[in-house]
Amino acid sequence: MRKFLIGLMAMAAVLLSGCGYNQIQSQDEQVTSSWSEVLNQYQRRADLIPNLVSTVKGEAKFEQDTLTKVVEARSKATSIQATPDLVNNPEAFQKFQQAQRQLTSALSRLLVVSENYPSLRANQGFRDLQAQLEGTENRITVARNRYIKSVQEYNVTIRSFPSNLTAMVFGYKAKANFTVENEKELATPPSVSFDTPAPK
Repeated sequence: MRKFLIGLMAMAAVLLSGCGYNQIQSQDEQVTSSWSEVLNQYQRRADLIPNLVSTVKGEAKFEQDTLTKVVEARSKATSIQATPDLVNNPEAFQKFQQAQRQLTSALSRLLVVSENYPSLRANQGFRDLQAQLEGTENRITVARNRYIKSVQEYNVTIRSFPSNLTAMVFGYKAKANFTVENEKELATPPSVSFDTPAPK
């Protein structure tokens, strides 16, 4: 009886490994890891914003509407509970992505407007924050690209035969992925160049 059980377990292990179970597990973990890095970089950006806003507030005549939009966009982006399960909920993932887009847009507007304020651009603290923000935007792009690749590999696996049968039995579903209005956005972070001379 013992030999029969051992043989049965060995056969089950072979069947599970041959049907893509282990591959699905590995790719699911890779998606989770990639998603964590995306969240880490978005959080890094969110953490920079209060200092950026505080520095800009020092410019007496700076456009308050622009600052308000950045603060509101940050608040909205950070209010979304970005758990690992978010990637399994396309609707929640879409809301998260939209909030991050709005924050990117508000930040871009603030940085464009800041070019009209020579004293602000001359502020070393502001320049340091700009450099950190630029680096963070680049990291976000890299992290998103890794996540996109991980999700693509996972989704292909759970849709391909015979691993699709395993995915169906164990309840694995396709994961949400980033979408963009312009595909070039994936490879090009938002422009945060600050060397442009102020208009006269």
